[in-house]
Amino acid sequence: MNFNNHSILKGRHAILSPSQPSFLNAENYDDIIARIAPKYSSLIGTTLHTFAEDRIRYGFKVNKNDKRTAQLELLKAGVPASVVNYVDFDNMYDNLMAYINDCIGYKMQPEVILYLSEVCFGTADAISYNEKTGLLRIHDLKTGTTPAHIEQLMTYAALFFLEYRAFKLSDSQVELRIYQNNEVFIDTPGVDELLPLMDKIKSLNDYVLKIQGGY
Repeated sequence: MNFNNHSILKGRHAILSPSQPSFLNAENYDDIIARIAPKYSSLIGTTLHTFAEDRIRYGFKVNKNDKRTAQLELLKAGVPASVVNYVDFDNMYDNLMAYINDCIGYKMQPEVILYLSEVCFGTADAISYNEKTGLLRIHDLKTGTTPAHIEQLMTYAALFFLEYRAFKLSDSQVELRIYQNNEVFIDTPGVDELLPLMDKIKSLNDYVLKIQGGY
């Protein structure tokens, strides 16, 4: 028998897959939407981060009236309307709105790459450094519900001081913020937390570069 050729699907996983037959237990379409929604979490995050980046970059604060514009961006990106409704977009938008407006208010720059080497770099959602006051501010937008960890932002802070050596950690203050589930989590790590992290990152970076160099 000659079976149909579906090579384009190789390596992909279906939403309704025989290898995960639990979908057969769905009692209604809401159960199916609950199964589908996580498949779009990455697309939702990317789309809303782009929405936020544009507004922060050009200083366009948002309000409740801009919610439908954000919804439209998700729909244009390919997120089904049923999924947008399922993920509680009202709450998600309130979180997004607070993030955007705070970043604009603090005159932050969106999507900034912090670089130590070709093997160690990352992109901060929004960042600013006040050269007069020595305040480093890093904000991070989370669109998922899994609790985020401040270690990611601490690593960004460490990379900042490793890249911009003219600004001394000992002369600076750091404020980190995570915007998630319509709440703002704030941390202000000190030298005693960031300096060891900087040393570890530098050591691991040097080790990986040494391995790649073949010696």
